[in-house]
Amino acid sequence: MKQIEIFTDGACKGNPGPGGWGVLLRMGEHEKEMAGSEAQTTNNRMEMTAVIKALEALNQPCEITLYTDSKYVIDGITKWVFGWQKKGWVNASRQPVANADLWREMLAAAKPHKVTWQWVRGHNGHAENERVDQLASDAAKAIA
Repeated sequence: MKQIEIFTDGACKGNPGPGGWGVLLRMGEHEKEMAGSEAQTTNNRMEMTAVIKALEALNQPCEITLYTDSKYVIDGITKWVFGWQKKGWVNASRQPVANADLWREMLAAAKPHKVTWQWVRGHNGHAENERVDQLASDAAKAIA
């Protein structure tokens, strides 16, 4: 199974507002950068979209270490999502889960892979995190 490192980030100019996402895929010495934007979105949706786009870019099952500075993504995918699924996509307050559409997409995109979810502190000099932050910010600014 191929081993891949993925670095993701999302950005929003206003929350909600114009948003962007950035991805760095790395396999050995090979790297690929991706970015995109949405005219009206939230920071959390852009963080999630980056993860989904990265996972969907892989054309075969891989062993992945995925790095994100989003606690929302990390906690959601490693802790909260299982309870939400069991409860029919409602949260502890019996309200519909925010961004349930993207949580479902993320689960589907991750399913073929063995993913290790890794949180990194944002804006802290982590080289790859700074790169994807710049990609996401540039994508958001391009449509703002």
